[in-house]
Parts: sequence; structure tokens; C-alpha cells
Amino acid sequence: MVYLKSFEEIEKIRQAGKILARVAGEILGLVQPGVKLKYLDEVAKRLIEKAGAKPAFLNYRPFGASKPYPRSICASINEVIVHGVPGEYKLKSGDILKLDFGVKYQGYNADAAWTAPVGQISPEVQKLIDTTREALYKAVKVAHPGKTLGDIGYAVQNCVKSRGFKVVRGLTGHGIGKELHEEPNVFNEGRRGKGLKLEPGLVIAIEPMVSAGSDQIIQLKNDSYATADNSLSAHFEHTIAITAKGPQILTI
Repeated sequence: MVYLKSFEEIEKIRQAGKILARVAGEILGLVQPGVKLKYLDEVAKRLIEKAGAKPAFLNYRPFGASKPYPRSICASINEVIVHGVPGEYKLKSGDILKLDFGVKYQGYNADAAWTAPVGQISPEVQKLIDTTREALYKAVKVAHPGKTLGDIGYAVQNCVKSRGFKVVRGLTGHGIGKELHEEPNVFNEGRRGKGLKLEPGLVIAIEPMVSAGSDQIIQLKNDSYATADNSLSAHFEHTIAITAKGPQILTI
């Protein structure tokens, strides 16, 4: 069931989103060759808790996972798209790192992700990152009352395909609020005018996930998802609210 949020509820999600954005800015500033993913996770957890919030991912078990998630943020390297578990891996120049953050504050969740280059990357890899970010903002731009989830999916896929990349299949955005994952699913492909109509009060996480090669995915032993052909991937995400005045990004 799709649950529309009140103004007060949206403001609580916005508060969680502001904490998330501050923490993400700190962590993204630490990304450089030689840094351990585990260190980024430890710092993020400390900053989230210092702000009086909780890491929404810690001990959360998403659909399809074999066990609860053991860390506070997701850190996915290169071909790994989402749900990468930060451990002892040290970043190397040429890596691309997807950092996904979830924050729960006063009972409400916010969710957002960024892709960061590590050291020197090729122009084609930069194009992959830029395209995925652009696809997110094109999707946000169309998210007005009266539009549909199909319009959001179309905006993502049209941007991605026009740049020669592919939307990965089987991974979607989602509704969000008291629960980290709520209805509806927010697909990164769609037909204009089709699907659920957007209404004021709907809060969703839009998250393009894009491959430089195959659009097929595999689930790894640690419950993360990677491209089936080991091609590079990128991921960006924001939590947004549909309002009478248009879309509002809550994770900035």
C-alpha cells in the first residue's frame, strides 16, 4: 500500500536527510587512494550517532538478502553496484566508489547515494558517473503532481541510453518513510504516462543504477549486487517529496 505523508512527516524525513547530507559530505571528502572502506564506515557511524540519529542500514535485512546488513553505510567498488559491505579493502587510483547512506531520525528514514572517483579515472568512466548523476536529476525534474512513475523511469532510461550506457535490471528505487523500503517500487525504466500517478505527500527514493556493459546483475555471497560481466557501474540517489509546488529533494 502506498502511504502519503503529511507535511509534518515530510519535515521529519527532511531532518533525517539533512543529517545524511552532512555526513555524506564528510565521508566523500575522505575518499582517496589508500583509505580503507572500513574506516569510512566507522567515521560515518560515529557522525550519524553524534547527530542523534541512527544508521538505517545497520542490522537491516532488505528483501532478497540472506542476513541482516552488518555495517552502517554501503560501499561498492567498480563492478559492484549496491550493498557492498565495507571491509579491509584499500581504495586504489582508478576505482569508482559508490557510497550509499541511510539515516533514521525521530522515527523517519532518509536514503541517498553518490558515486566518487578515486584518483585518476578515464574520460569514459567520468562520462558514466556524469550520466548517472544527470539521469537522477532529470528524473527529479519530472516528478510533479499528475506525472507518473513511468515518467520517472522514462527520464532515467532515456538519459542513460542516449549516452550509450545501460540501466541495470532488477534493482529499483522505493518509497520511504517510517520504513526504509516502502511501496511503491520506483523503476529506472518506464513509459511516459504509465504507472502510479504522483500525488502530493508521496515520498520516494529515486536511484539510477547504470552499467557501462551488461544490464544483467548477479548477487554475490555478501548479498551485494554486481554487473554480470564485471563492467563498471555507477549509482546516485536522493530522497524526494512530491508537493503541490513540485518535487523537493530532502537529502541536501
